[in-house]
Amino acid sequence: MTGSPRRTAVTVAVALLAATVPLTATATAVPLAPSARGAEAAPADGLDLSKSRAQWIDRSTLAWDTGTGAVHELLYAPHGGLTVKDGDIAGKAHRLRLTPVDGGLTDAQKAKYPHLKGYAAFTVDPRDRDRIRAALTGQLVATGRAADGTLRAATGVQTQGVLDDLYSAAATKAALGPRFAHGRVTLAVWAPTAQNVSLDIGGRTVRMRRDGASGVWSATGPGSWSGKAYRYVVKVWAPSVQKVVTNKVTDPYSTALTADSERSLAVDLGDPKLAPKGWATLRKPKAAPLRDAQIQELHIRDFSVEDRTSDHPGKYLAFTDEKSDGMRHLRRLARSGTSYVHLLPAFDIGTVPERAAEQTTPDCDLPAHAPDSEEQQACVTKSAAEDAYNWGYDPLHYTVPEGSYASDPDGTRRTVEFRRMVQGLNGSGLRTVMDVVYNHTVASGQADKSVLDKIVPGYYQRLEVDGTVATSTCCANTAPENAMMGKLVVDSMVTWAREYKVDGFRFDLMGHHPKANILAVRKALDALTVAKDGVDGKSIVLYGEGWNFGEVANDARFVQATQKNMAGTGVATFSDRSRDALRGGGPFDDDPGVQGFASGLYTDPNASKANGTPAEQKARLLHYQDLIKVGLSGNLADFTFTDSSGRRVKGSDVDYNGSPAGYAAAPGDALSYADAHDNESLYDALAFKLSEGTSPAARARMQVLAMATASLSQGPALSQAGTDLLRSKSLDRNSFDSGDWFNAIHWDCRAGNGFGRGLPPAADNRVKWPYAKPLLSAAATLTPGCAEIDGTSAAYRDLLKIRTTESVFSLATPGQVQSALSFPLSGTTAETPGVITMKLGDLVIVFNASPEAQRQRVTATEGVRYALHPIQASGADRTVKSSAHDRRSGTFTVPARSVAVFKRG
Repeated sequence: MTGSPRRTAVTVAVALLAATVPLTATATAVPLAPSARGAEAAPADGLDLSKSRAQWIDRSTLAWDTGTGAVHELLYAPHGGLTVKDGDIAGKAHRLRLTPVDGGLTDAQKAKYPHLKGYAAFTVDPRDRDRIRAALTGQLVATGRAADGTLRAATGVQTQGVLDDLYSAAATKAALGPRFAHGRVTLAVWAPTAQNVSLDIGGRTVRMRRDGASGVWSATGPGSWSGKAYRYVVKVWAPSVQKVVTNKVTDPYSTALTADSERSLAVDLGDPKLAPKGWATLRKPKAAPLRDAQIQELHIRDFSVEDRTSDHPGKYLAFTDEKSDGMRHLRRLARSGTSYVHLLPAFDIGTVPERAAEQTTPDCDLPAHAPDSEEQQACVTKSAAEDAYNWGYDPLHYTVPEGSYASDPDGTRRTVEFRRMVQGLNGSGLRTVMDVVYNHTVASGQADKSVLDKIVPGYYQRLEVDGTVATSTCCANTAPENAMMGKLVVDSMVTWAREYKVDGFRFDLMGHHPKANILAVRKALDALTVAKDGVDGKSIVLYGEGWNFGEVANDARFVQATQKNMAGTGVATFSDRSRDALRGGGPFDDDPGVQGFASGLYTDPNASKANGTPAEQKARLLHYQDLIKVGLSGNLADFTFTDSSGRRVKGSDVDYNGSPAGYAAAPGDALSYADAHDNESLYDALAFKLSEGTSPAARARMQVLAMATASLSQGPALSQAGTDLLRSKSLDRNSFDSGDWFNAIHWDCRAGNGFGRGLPPAADNRVKWPYAKPLLSAAATLTPGCAEIDGTSAAYRDLLKIRTTESVFSLATPGQVQSALSFPLSGTTAETPGVITMKLGDLVIVFNASPEAQRQRVTATEGVRYALHPIQASGADRTVKSSAHDRRSGTFTVPARSVAVFKRG
């Protein structure tokens, strides 16, 4: 129904009160007089209404970490205005009576809210429960008073639990956002605490109707609404500013947006006008099982912004430029076995101006400065806030493509061009993975770029125990443990799969999600079929960062989607075990010179004192080799082998910084990688760690060896795009906002690899400048040329071909891995520091990270013919072709810094 501007909307709070509340002393707003006695006796830190230490967890229960007071109440004020004055509550409020519960929370409540298990519990008086919905639309204050009336404690109230209890059963079934049927358009938003919601569309204000069971507000209009810009006008109590506000806010379920996300657009993604030619009949490359996935992680702008052969630099459509250097390279990788391109965030992000005319660029001559100069980073940093670059881990709208990558950000061009990008990748033999970031938002509260928190304040964001927004993810955390945030995650991902034909998803900081939420996504995707939805949902791969930290760590609030918890679910997690072992140390070491297996620890030591004595280096290297062996098994918890000390151990027995190295239940549970967008690129990490004087050719060989430990493992593997081309970011450990200068991929080897573009930005790298400056000043001698760049890529592609054509790398069960995989020299006097010899079915693989040729005698191969794998024997790496097997003695000879694959025959 269309509303009239002359008509005054009746607020929900008033309407509910009028309908359900008798005019009794407890129902009527009464002034709360200040108490002089309270001003003297009440503890100051217990009377803070700006914090919300009480939590209303269901319709009958309030949990509160208070031990003070004999009389407890919930106060609510529809229009706000409650304050602490002279030691008591001032302002007009209604009261809900609370009764303490002996024994506190029930076992079921403690299981649901483990972080509240020590809280006192209070039950809402049954006589007052008919006013709960009204109370939730205004300011809420929990109070505790002494028997004499003195106010002892007062705090705001968190309401996530009670909102779920009251509304989620109906709300989770509701269709939200724009819907199109029978020539009509319906717009719906969940806003159960709003006092009023109206729709601003096409220059008109339209009244919306509230459904009492679900808390969903909706309006239906004519077909002419299609394509129109709209916003919701939400009148709601906002705890972050302690007042009732009226927010004009975009739709969390937006399907399209105007430029810079200023308005939502009522767009039907099923409209044939938005489907590029061939979209309905798109044929995808054959789906690789997750355990076989070989993934290239790629940023859309990095891919093409400096590719002079691309017609659409920095845009979605660059993936349709079939003759560009970038697309030619991706096709070469696809032919060699790469199966997926993982796109860094491509949803609507909050930190890039979408209109090209409003984007800044560095205003200095960047190439003119020295390779170790501070000038480049200073110039790039100066324009970073308004330039066209950001990794994109700053979600604004989860289910709309980012506008800055489109030829026109204003409207539906981004929808069409995203689909054309998927077509281009699929046509090149590659499936598409999206990096999704549902664990936080770019802003919260009343900030300009806050969306969710302006509609249901305090619900979608995860709150600390005092009611402030948790920020352990770097930004404003979301709370997918709450029903409607969990629903948003599932609904959004189903939309990307069905409407954009995305083939996989990588969860950023997946450990901040409940395991149940990720499994709900898996279930929803599995239900998609080609006949019904145009996609095979069961073939969609899922993986993510299962890190365990922050306010949710160790399952503090729910069972997390962490490495150990996701084992056996079919959703993979990144494994940091082999990554750290091959590089050395960890990504946050004060001294970046800490060496590892693939960076010369013990066998070619650098000058860093952090590596310890030769004896300490040898011991650490042998332990690193055990970690890599576990990684080669697919990080299986129960894989049994002899470790470097001669003990028979399981993968879970091997220590990784106090945690089990092996945690996977099956091949495919753990994803191996040597580098990704986070932290230094592999080339840059090796630049910090390899000994002084290591030649570019030797650096290239160590790069291949490091990549091989991931690509030749059981289970999926990921590589940052350009790593096979020795990609450098000039030693930048966190290039999220470092612009094109530090981030762009150089597909043509004649443009170099990005090393020596100046000292990396100070904000995240200054502490390492003393280590970086000498390296960058020597860029002329350290920078690889075409021989090293092209040779590395070709050698890596040869290994990919071996990995994807030999079925023994695709074992489906732990039993098969245990039967086929062994490390015959492990734990014996024959185990060589810096060398891992792996027997896998009819293959023997020798990883020689040392600077010298090595002989590895495997007695089980005596009298058996082994030869260098045909792909390597006829491949690009001339050095590895000198590898040999003497069948009389069973000895394999492998040149320095080489990975050699031998095949029985």
